[in-house]
Amino acid sequence: MSKSKLLLILLGTSLLAGCAADYLNNYDTMTLAAGDSQRTNQLLQTVDPYNPASNNTKIEGDGARSVGVVQKYKLPPGGSAPATGMAVSVGPSIGTSTAN
Repeated sequence: MSKSKLLLILLGTSLLAGCAADYLNNYDTMTLAAGDSQRTNQLLQTVDPYNPASNNTKIEGDGARSVGVVQKYKLPPGGSAPATGMAVSVGPSIGTSTAN
């Protein structure tokens, strides 16, 4: 590489480096994060929405016990479904005709 190319590269990089440093000096504050105190305090007081135990993927439980609990909620304490004596029909009965 010739001396003139090396000199041209050094001159170009020094000019670009000078522009970057000047850009940071055009702020009115001491640091780039100045004026964010309300946001900082808000983030410090935010409660972590995740429970630390939520990472536990080993869920302990007994299948038979779970079935018993579900059946207990489905049926009343007597053990059988209540007899209401009601008949519910959803559609037209088989013997009726709607044609004229």
